[in-house]
Amino acid sequence: MELRHLRTFEAVARTLSMTGAARELHYAQSSVSDQVQALERELGVELVDRSQRRIRLTARGEVLASYTGRILGLLDEARTAVVRPAPELALGALETLSRHLLPGVLASYRARHPETRVRVSQSNRGELHGAVRRGELDLCLTFGTPPNVPPNVPLNVPPGIPPSTPPNAGPDAPGLRAETLAEEPLVVIVPPGHRLATRGRAALAELAAEPFLATQRGCGFREMYDTAFGSTSTDAYAATATATTTAAFGPEPVAEVDSIDTLGACVAAGMGCALLPLLAVRHRADRGEVAVVEVGDAELRTAITMTWLERSPANPALTGFQDAIRRQLSTRPSDLLAP
Repeated sequence: MELRHLRTFEAVARTLSMTGAARELHYAQSSVSDQVQALERELGVELVDRSQRRIRLTARGEVLASYTGRILGLLDEARTAVVRPAPELALGALETLSRHLLPGVLASYRARHPETRVRVSQSNRGELHGAVRRGELDLCLTFGTPPNVPPNVPLNVPPGIPPSTPPNAGPDAPGLRAETLAEEPLVVIVPPGHRLATRGRAALAELAAEPFLATQRGCGFREMYDTAFGSTSTDAYAATATATTTAAFGPEPVAEVDSIDTLGACVAAGMGCALLPLLAVRHRADRGEVAVVEVGDAELRTAITMTWLERSPANPALTGFQDAIRRQLSTRPSDLLAP
């Protein structure tokens, strides 16, 4: 089966037009027709129905068309992998993971793969998953449910916070693969002089009555906040929570910010409390800028998730990084995750 015949058939199947395929491929129309006929003779089946004014694929043609895109895509990937002058790895991560998790992992990876050039991007969860799907990133690191898992499907995510579903989840995310790398506890941070600072532990109902700051809706960190407080029965803290508390969302925050760093600084300045992954606040707690308060009556956790394209193993640098981050999280949890 000649590659040029397959490329020509793919264009015909996509445009359903010999003329359109010829224009796209810069061939004469007669050449397109000849190549399709040559492919039909080789396979011994009719691929295109020419009995009507506008061509259409036969049942056998539909079957072949379902393979051509993948075949040509794999050929392009193989060509890229072979001619690539040096290994390159494009990574994406949320700001928190990029700042507090990636440096140690990248140092370990660099020691084992000094020839690989690494490019790191930061964005929100939806943008990162989209970039992986488009092939702009080899892999991304996020919090929460992988993008290819439909809602209400149990995951390897610890109890306390039900899996959240990104806007591009489910059948709209074909070809993505994901792995839960670790479980990260969610904690409340309060100003150093707060009444709960010395206790270090409080029930969810008591915390719900405190003024909270949060990121804007649509952000993964806001989902964590709303799910943690909204999943608690309203009756459990109706006596202390504000009237804005609902079953779907947590208490209305006193301020919304678009940066985790700004959120931590506002808590340190005494504006209120915040619910965040421990990984995001350990550095401030270690410096005494904020105090960590554990939720005493609920196990609140989120997942650190690694997402990549099914076909990405064509890039050998990817598997090396995956091994590095798995090794780092499994052998040094106290350095990365423990309080």
